[in-house]
Parts: sequence; C-alpha cells; structure tokens
Amino acid sequence: MTPPSVDRRTLLKGAAAATAALALPRAFDPAAAAAPASRGIFGYGVASGDPTADSVIIWTRATPPARPGEPVATPGSGLGRPIPVRWQVARDRDFTRLAAHGTVMTSPDSDHTVKIDVTGLDPYTRYWYRFQSLGEFSEVGRTQTAGDIAGEVHALRLALVSCSNYTGGYFTAYRAIADRNDLDFVLHVGDYIYEYGNGADRYGPAALIGVRDGQPATETIDLLGYRLRHALHKADPDAQKAHRKHPWITIFDDHEVANNAWADGAENHQSPEEGDYLQRRAQAMQAYLEWMPFRLPDQSVPHQGTRFFKRFTYGALGDLSILETRQNRSRQVTVPNVPFDGFVPVGIDPAIDGAIASPLRHLPEPEQMTWLQDGLAEEGRTWHLLGNQVMISPVLYPGAALGAPGLTFVNADQWDGYTADRTSLLTHAAAQASSDAGDAVVLTGDIHASFACDLPVAARPGSPAYTSAGVEFVCPSVTSDGFFEVLSRSPQLAGSPPEVVVAVTNQAIGAAQLLNPWIRWIDGVRHGFTVIDVTPERVQADYHHTPAPTSVAPDPRVDAAVVPTYARSFQTLAGSRRVSLAAGPVGPRSDQPAGA
Repeated sequence: MTPPSVDRRTLLKGAAAATAALALPRAFDPAAAAAPASRGIFGYGVASGDPTADSVIIWTRATPPARPGEPVATPGSGLGRPIPVRWQVARDRDFTRLAAHGTVMTSPDSDHTVKIDVTGLDPYTRYWYRFQSLGEFSEVGRTQTAGDIAGEVHALRLALVSCSNYTGGYFTAYRAIADRNDLDFVLHVGDYIYEYGNGADRYGPAALIGVRDGQPATETIDLLGYRLRHALHKADPDAQKAHRKHPWITIFDDHEVANNAWADGAENHQSPEEGDYLQRRAQAMQAYLEWMPFRLPDQSVPHQGTRFFKRFTYGALGDLSILETRQNRSRQVTVPNVPFDGFVPVGIDPAIDGAIASPLRHLPEPEQMTWLQDGLAEEGRTWHLLGNQVMISPVLYPGAALGAPGLTFVNADQWDGYTADRTSLLTHAAAQASSDAGDAVVLTGDIHASFACDLPVAARPGSPAYTSAGVEFVCPSVTSDGFFEVLSRSPQLAGSPPEVVVAVTNQAIGAAQLLNPWIRWIDGVRHGFTVIDVTPERVQADYHHTPAPTSVAPDPRVDAAVVPTYARSFQTLAGSRRVSLAAGPVGPRSDQPAGA
C-alpha cells in the first residue's frame, strides 16, 4: 500500500519524464538484475533468515557457468544445467570448527536458488556460513540463532524496515543496518520489492530515471518478471551487505504481488489484460519463496491456502508473531472519484461506514485471528511483539490536508478499513492487562512515515480519554514516497521550495494529531529504519532518518552518500501499555551471543 497520493500512472505520464530520461547518462547497468549472473557462480551474494534457537535458513543463488556457446543462466531464464553446491556453517570465521555441512543440487526449477534449513545448532550463538561449487567459494555470511533458552533472559535487538522501492532511491538504510554489530536480526514487514515498471507507472524521483531503473522494464506480472525483480534487489550492494551481515525475518505485503491486493484481486491488476490474478499471485509467491531466506511454517495446521504466519520465541522475554494479511483478506471498501489511493471518506454515508464496520469482512482470516489472540493471551512472557504489515492504530486524516476540506478520511487498506477485526483484536489485547500475559507491541511498516502510537480502545476523535491495549511503532520507508513527496506533487505546492513543503507537511501532521491524540508522534518527511530494543523493563524504538529535504539537497534518496542517522526515541514501559519518550538511543547490549 502507498500513502495518500494522486494516481501515479497519471502523475508520471508526459513528455517531461521522457525528456529527463534522455538527458540523464545511463550510469547504471540497464541489465542490473541479470549482471551478477556473469560475475561468478555466487554473484547474488548470500543471505540467512528465520532464526530459531536451533536452526536458521541460509540462501544463495548458484549460477551455472556457461559453456562455450551457451547463454548465461540469468534469473527467470530457465537456462543452466544443475550443478552441485556445498554449504558449510561454522563457529568461526576461518571455518576450522564446522557445525554443519552438506551438498545440494541447483536447478532451473528453483531459478538456481539454494535454500538450506540448517538444524541442530546451539541457541543464542553466532555462526558463519558459505557456499562452494566447481572450485568457487561464495562470500562469507554471518548469522545467529535466537536467545530462546528456558530460564534465561538475553538481549534482543532488531532493525525494523519496510517499503524498499528500488527506483525510489538508494538503499542506504540497509548500508547503515549492515554496519551495526549489535542486531539479532532484521525484520522486514513488507514491500521488499515493488511491481511497477519504468514507463508511465514508474514510481520514484525523476532524477533516478536511467540511473536506477527497474528490471524488467515493465510491470512484473509473471514468474520471469518477479524473479528478475527479486534478482535486482539481491544485486544491490547495500542489500547484499545487510543480508550478509544479519539474518532476516520477512513477510510480504501487497507490492510483492500488486498494490492493494486482496483475496482474489488487486488495485494494480487489470483483468483480462494482465491475466488471471490468482495465477499471477502464485507466481509472485514462487519467486518470493525462491529468492528470500524464508521458512514456511507447518502446513498441517488447518488454513485456507498457504500458511505464512508464524511465531518466534525468546524465552521469558517475549515472542514475535508474524502476521500475513493479504492472501485471504476481504476486498477493500472503495469510493468512486476519490483521488487518493485506498482512502475513503467517513461519517458522511452510512453505507460506507457500515461496510467498513461489517463483521463479515476480514483483514486476517478468522483462523489467523484466533492464533494471534491465543498468542497474546499466553502467559509467562513479558512482551508479545507483532510483525504487522499495515497500521492497526486508527488514523483519521483531516480532509483539508488531502484537498477536501470538511471531510475526514481513513486509509481503507489498513485496519481502519476492517474495524470489526481491529475491535476484536484490541479488546482482546486490553483484556490481558489483568492476567500474567505480556504487553502487546506492534511493529509495522507500509505507510512510509514514522509513527509512535498507543492502541486505543473505545476512542473518540479528538478525545484523550481511551484505554490503551498496547503500542505500535511504525518504521519509515527505506525509499518509497512519504507524505512530503506526495504533498510536493499537489497542485497547491508543485514547484515550491522543499522548506515550504516540509512546513506544510508538519502542519498537516499537527492537524492529524489533534484528531488522533493516541498518535504520540509522526514524522512524514524522512526515510530510514527503526531499531527496536527489548528488555524486561521496556521496549524502545530508535528512529534513524535521512535529513529533511532542503533547497540545497531536495531529495536525499538520490544521493548514495546520504545514510540515515539517529533522530528520536520512544519507549513503552512494561505494564504501561502506552508510549513515552526515551532519553536517548540504546546503548551497548546487556550480553552477546556465544561466538560474537
């Protein structure tokens, strides 16, 4: 999902974009997604993911060397012979103390990707891993297992990211994450790739046209396209480094398939021109599972479709439930002629309000909701973390900020569009305050802005009186357009200096906070990532941001030298279930995994 914006297909059409594309030098390889296939067997790097106490996924792509006269086995091509790949996991960087090893075969069936579920490892331990084939070694990756040990409490620190649009800017947030040595893992909560092409549907600053283009050049609608788009991201040097340095826990949102997806369709899927949506989704999911270090959970648990949601545990400290809210969700409520993607006016039409509140419409399907609520009620843990795609906290948008004075809007692609489900979840979470169950902390992305929110129960717009069921920390986008970029393109502000747009954005944010007093803080201007640190006493969120745009540097996303830095901290104290200010960024870890 994208923040409120006039339709991108309309915005980016025209001769101006075409002229800019011709004027810029083609400094970036237009076949960026395929280029690493010609740089050795392991040109796409290595990655690890889904760490538990005794297991972790390790990943690479092993491109078969082309024989004389043969084409290179580029991603999605279906070319290339099977080759053997050895893998090793060691307790030391020099691989003198192996913990596990084996051999597998690549094949075009998996696009020559290799994914191993390494088991039998020790908890809370750092490991190194690598691959070898036909005399060639991959780079060495670093990973670690979870501190899930009965009777022990260990440090838990992660980086929260989302919305990494390749054509939107450089992935310097990943670079900053890779340079940290204090993280247990990276949590990516969706929109790891975007499906848009390089034409009228291009999404991102014009300054990067011809410099940082999507591959394939057209919208991804089939297996070849999705494989190439994933390959493009794995070819990015900052993404490679972040995957090499830390294990990742990931879940997809809509853009891994198509914008504003629901159970059997998407806003950005046009039938019949783009084929059958369910076939498209199946191919997108095949590419996702091939190219991401993702472990499917137990499929014997009854579920409609493929079960993607899963839970990780960290002893008495807490657990992390990863939600999946696209596969089976009800179609979003839409209103004709509203020029903001996914937004609908509320309080003016009983039919709209009734559809939003209908208990027959679901965001997570009922069996996932039951699983989630059972997890929130589990006792013996201080914290229940939720890795979540779209915002749960209510966000009422004043119409004046959207060019429609007198109206109030909600984003119907978020939990605001499925209020019966949200009421069920938050009422249940609030009820756990009288038990020994831990506090709920929701970790969200999607909206391309930073938020720190209470999760209100029985709240009224503008009223500070509410019960809080927990808190929600929302990370900024890595590169995707935020509120600043959207407003800068509005007719009222087009051509205005960045300082003016920043001021108007902050003014609109202030108006939104008056309507939504449970939103304790918003930054809708800057991009980056969030560090989440968990102790028995509190969960803290440190926001790391790029600079605000200025007339001198109007878009920091197009400068590969600009890296997010520390900006602001918030926390929730155990038992408070509310957001409060934190004094400063987190310090050193309380302890280190074995081998660190």
